[in-house]
Amino acid sequence: MLDDHLHNVPDGRPTHECGVCGVFNHEDSSKLTYFGLYALQHRGQESAGIVTSDGEHVRCHKDMGLVPEIFSEEILQSLKGHISVGHVRYSTTGASNVTNAQPLMVTHKGRTLVVAHNGNLVNSIELRSDLEEQGSIFQTTMDSEVVLHLMARANHEGLDTALCSTFSAIKGAYSLLLMTEDTLVAVRDPDGFRPLCLGKLKNRENDGWVIASETCALDLIEADYVRDIAPGEILIINKDGMRSVFPWPKQDTHFCIFEQVYFARPDSDIFGINVYQARKRMGSILAQEAKIDADIVMPFPDSGNYAALGYAQESGIPMEMGVIRNHYVGRTFIEPTQSMRDFNVKVKLNPVRSFLKDKRVIIVEDSIIRGTTGKSRVRAIREAGAKEVHMVVSCPPTRHACYYGIDFPSASQLVATDKVVKEIGDYLGLDSLHYLSLDGLVKATGLTKKDFCLACFNGEYPVEPDLNFCKNALG
Repeated sequence: MLDDHLHNVPDGRPTHECGVCGVFNHEDSSKLTYFGLYALQHRGQESAGIVTSDGEHVRCHKDMGLVPEIFSEEILQSLKGHISVGHVRYSTTGASNVTNAQPLMVTHKGRTLVVAHNGNLVNSIELRSDLEEQGSIFQTTMDSEVVLHLMARANHEGLDTALCSTFSAIKGAYSLLLMTEDTLVAVRDPDGFRPLCLGKLKNRENDGWVIASETCALDLIEADYVRDIAPGEILIINKDGMRSVFPWPKQDTHFCIFEQVYFARPDSDIFGINVYQARKRMGSILAQEAKIDADIVMPFPDSGNYAALGYAQESGIPMEMGVIRNHYVGRTFIEPTQSMRDFNVKVKLNPVRSFLKDKRVIIVEDSIIRGTTGKSRVRAIREAGAKEVHMVVSCPPTRHACYYGIDFPSASQLVATDKVVKEIGDYLGLDSLHYLSLDGLVKATGLTKKDFCLACFNGEYPVEPDLNFCKNALG
């Protein structure tokens, strides 16, 4: 279950989602997709895959691990084709195994269909049950496979009709790519929960296109940003050009604001907002709301870096790196001795003891989820000799589970669910704790409350979730 899974996440932070990247009309599409996935690695580190097509033959390679661990030059050379779709995965639905690695691919009546999905479908249990009653046989435990079965059933109706009927039946969050032997399709749900953007490849006589979860992927492969895929848009690209279908009535957007707080890379523009600048503004507004007399402002690298810059500039308190991050931490299978307390914290971050001694410290964090990591880190700062330890958080208290593609724990495991701010501060061992207000967070983005999904903060879900759903609900 989702709750059990969080116990296996060493720092108890909100875990990532997924990232997608697709290329149309480039002879080295697999290599461009590889670098796009490399740029999106922060969105998922469990598995990765690339599927390519040369117009007739479809080739696939996927495995568990990080992008550079899975793909070699030899493998990329074998993935021939001018169309490709790639995926990096963090499992928000279904177990973490190679069977569930994406992209998913099926062949039905001589036609190959590929899907790579970021998000969660809130009616996947109901849809899967109905499809199984009608004879569908599922090969994975992921909600994404529902898309393939619905598309296959409508395949005889033509691509446009199949796409419209499939996605009209689906509810929830999905920014996804579909591929056939000769066509690349991008689909974004009408709420626009997850980001998806379109780029144009440079120096091409013929039009070459890239679709990716974030603009940082376009930057790496030197594609020009054209626009976001609009909420509720189905974009179809083939040899005849590019066209869009809008099957849904126009509605309010519900962008995931946690993309701005934590998930997206700071060099990306998400929902038309530069993430780096938004996070700095969060820190600046936080300094206006939480005035603290202290000697230094410091982040826990890397998550709080940009809000800490904004807080320091607004408050006039110098920013220092009071803890140093070890950038070479890999997977370790050797257990620390019992005497090595808080090993998982210390192996990543180590306080600068001589600098912190007798200082009044403000720690800037982007979020507090379970609080277990924060408690250990605060203790380490005190043991290094800090005289006072305060914490400011660049978002409001996270009190509600996410059903739209972020692996938050259930509300019962969120530290803010049943504690007021003072109680959380006491639990963490702080002299004071301050959260950014919801109004302040939205103001930092430059948009309005009605533009965002704020459910993890206020419990107001824009698409009604299935409360019986959990990470392994589909098997």
